[in-house]
Amino acid sequence: MHDIINQARELLTARLYRNESLGSSRETESYLALQLGDREQEVFSVIYLDSQNRVIQYREMFHGTIASTAVYPREIARLALRLNAAAVICSHNHPSGYPEPSGTDRAITKRIQEAMELIDVRVVDHIVVGGGKTVSFADRGWL
Repeated sequence: MHDIINQARELLTARLYRNESLGSSRETESYLALQLGDREQEVFSVIYLDSQNRVIQYREMFHGTIASTAVYPREIARLALRLNAAAVICSHNHPSGYPEPSGTDRAITKRIQEAMELIDVRVVDHIVVGGGKTVSFADRGWL
């Protein structure tokens, strides 16, 4: 079973990087669900995009406990500048299996968005993964 999951991750990673741009939020959510869905601790990741929404890099930025992780907007911004990114998609998992964003999730997303605005980098979405499901901040109108 673990080999099948790894093969699926590799396939979706190849498709994510091969696309001209991220046109499908569903494909991005599937990729993130595979990357983060089976983790036992919280992991906060970022997909860095160019001005055409093409993937520059996927990076797991912060690792935490079963219930939380410390997120530093400064570090996300620093890597965005180094990669010359125009936009980012943030994501993290809820090991509990419940993907509904918490108040803390919304607050850190606002802090990230404010930090990124200072350097002209758009926050396209924040996707929470849990229990095989995803919740998109963009789809909820929160970004």
